[in-house]
Amino acid sequence: MPILHAHGVLLDIEGTTSSIRYVYDVLFPFARSSLRDFLSRRWNDAAVRRARELIAKDAGDASHSGWTEDKVAAEVLRLMDGDIKATGLKELQGLIWDEGYSAGRLSSHVYDDVPSALKGWAEHGKDIRIYSSGSIGAQKVFFKYTAAGDLTKFLRGHYDTTTGPKREAASYARIAADMQLLPNDVLFCSDVVAELDAARAAGMQTVLTLRPGNAPQPVGHGHAEVQSFGAIEMA
Repeated sequence: MPILHAHGVLLDIEGTTSSIRYVYDVLFPFARSSLRDFLSRRWNDAAVRRARELIAKDAGDASHSGWTEDKVAAEVLRLMDGDIKATGLKELQGLIWDEGYSAGRLSSHVYDDVPSALKGWAEHGKDIRIYSSGSIGAQKVFFKYTAAGDLTKFLRGHYDTTTGPKREAASYARIAADMQLLPNDVLFCSDVVAELDAARAAGMQTVLTLRPGNAPQPVGHGHAEVQSFGAIEMA
């Protein structure tokens, strides 16, 4: 059992707090099936305009002027088909999911050990935050509407790709600075060794989560491994 001395806990979502299958089998299909109706109804909403601007920027256009509903929808589907983690796509997906969660059409999966771990860490004064490729808005509604209830009360912050790529050490250095902690006082948990390598290069403590259905990771990676957050003892 890893015994870790850390005041900050930084968590990935897919394959760490929640099943990858929930994201690919529930959230992504919901965004795809709701896309055109959502764009039609909320095209001129300020948040949707911002997402459209980001999608156009990601595609290399200086402006979203001239981007019709059909063009946006086609670009979103292209990005989803390629599993491309573009900022604009994630922003729009988050808005679609927010509507679905609020309407009671979605309920997030979290592993059974997650609620008790978050509660216990929070009660011991740990600063728990999320770092995911999904937008900050999507992260917030994800943890608000879980099958175990609202878990946002245990979380102090969220980071997405606007902070930086998850496989670059500089991103983790920025996060530690924002948390007002030294990197070695932060534990990062993820199911991806390349992300853990980047966090470790920034000075963070690291744990690889081995959840059912996760992709195999390189052997000899040198990170502690757990199958459950219950195996992590926080000093």
